[in-house]
Amino acid sequence: MDNTEERARYDDYKMEEHYDFSDGVRGRFYQPKKVPTTMRLDNDILLFLKKQASEKKVAYQTLINSLLRTYMQTGSLPHAS
Repeated sequence: MDNTEERARYDDYKMEEHYDFSDGVRGRFYQPKKVPTTMRLDNDILLFLKKQASEKKVAYQTLINSLLRTYMQTGSLPHAS
């Protein structure tokens, strides 16, 4: 929209009384945002997490994120399997 005449066309837009979202998919375009951060971990903990991640064939940051998300949702840490 380059000028006021173009924008004015959309000023009189009327919302419909009802929209049908029955075929909609919740969260279809949602992408969680990853935020870079720095953490200071004990060396033995980092080595353990990297080893576990390697065995599960995931990135160690993904494993840490998963552990923290589980703790956030349940209030307890998952048992090692």
